Amino acid sequence: MKRREAKSPSQRQLKVGEELRHALAWVLERGELRDPGLAGTPVTITEVSASPDLRRATVFVTPLGGGDPAPVLEALKRAEPFLRQRIAKTVHLRHVPKLSFQADRSFDTAQQIDDLLHRPEVARDLEANAEMPAQDGDDPDGT
Repeated sequence: MKRREAKSPSQRQLKVGEELRHALAWVLERGELRDPGLAGTPVTITEVSASPDLRRATVFVTPLGGGDPAPVLEALKRAEPFLRQRIAKTVHLRHVPKLSFQADRSFDTAQQIDDLLHRPEVARDLEANAEMPAQDGDDPDGT
């Protein structure tokens, strides 16, 4: 049995994902959702990843200003039929994808990496490596 390799998304998947992201952001920006889970919480849609058959899409969201994303995710899950209806009016697809919502953790991960890089012991090691002379074959200029 052959092992399936992970494929990168096709241009069509990327284009549809971006169109869905814009359509969803537009609905949220206009304040068309009247759910208590979203009350007073601005939400950013960071990415939409469409499946190869374009029947499913994963929407990555993050509440602005941090905070617990669970109430926002629950509210968006409840509003999924309404959101699909709005998408159908703006994005021209044969089938409107079924939406699933996930919290986008990339900002948290980036902050953790930034915090690590600014720790005194890491900064000291980085400075020590920068001061070391390049060995034969290690010269990035190739001279």
